Amino acid sequence: MKFGRTLTLGHSPDPDDAFMFYAMAEAKIDLRGYRFEHILQDIQTLNERASRAELDTTAVSMHAFAYVADKYALLPSGASMGDGYGPMFVTLDDAKVGGASCSPCASDTARREWLLSRKIAIPGKMTSAFLAAQLFLGKEFSYVIVPFDEIFDAVKAGRADVGLIIHEGQLTYAHEGFRLIHDLGEWWKRTRDGLPLPLGGNVVRRDLPLEVQRDIRDIMHESIAYGLAHRRPAVEHSMGHARGLDIPLADEFIGMYVNDLTLDYGERGRAAVHRFLTEGYENGLLPSLPDIEFV
Repeated sequence: MKFGRTLTLGHSPDPDDAFMFYAMAEAKIDLRGYRFEHILQDIQTLNERASRAELDTTAVSMHAFAYVADKYALLPSGASMGDGYGPMFVTLDDAKVGGASCSPCASDTARREWLLSRKIAIPGKMTSAFLAAQLFLGKEFSYVIVPFDEIFDAVKAGRADVGLIIHEGQLTYAHEGFRLIHDLGEWWKRTRDGLPLPLGGNVVRRDLPLEVQRDIRDIMHESIAYGLAHRRPAVEHSMGHARGLDIPLADEFIGMYVNDLTLDYGERGRAAVHRFLTEGYENGLLPSLPDIEFV
């Protein structure tokens, strides 16, 4: 009965997602009779579509999962975790932070105070970067919403003083003339018992038959494992979404967000999700604590 069934699969047009879904897109693994319609859209759009339960399975920000957990369950594969790195505050401003000429020399308090006096370009209110920023800065700070790939330009144009960057901007900001003020992933790991910062995950509709949910779970795990085992062709496949990165830099970026934690959250990854969303709720940043259920 399931043979030939088409399932909608939403993911970002980014090299790490392209790498993860390479084996599925190119039928390198057994798809168990399913056909997957790959829908490539930016994460903010995917978050919005998930809120309407439009896609069978999709990538979402971990922040957004808190708002769609009644409709979707987390898949144990496909996580994007910042293990000591993550969304970054960057600026063109030459002002010293806390009396130091480089942000790593400043305390968290000094960096927080400096950032609270600036306008920050954020990549979307439902992104995990925004929730992490609120956990660091507090609920209220001055910001403007800018598509993630336009944040550098927004700061250069004077629309904001600081950019909260995600994706490959974490590797290219210095080349663009920016300097780092604060890395939220480094801060989170240092202050949260060594836990990674959960940024995104893949989810599946709860109203799909359990057999189908489990098939999707297993297919996704096999796709990621295949990419990791056949790295070179998987990286080459991802280059169509590398946005100007060369192969070595794209490979470095993919390695940051497709790794053992992507194959399976494990106890450490699951603890990180619980802590991230629990802190969001306890700080009044989420309306409720979601049911964090894995297929």
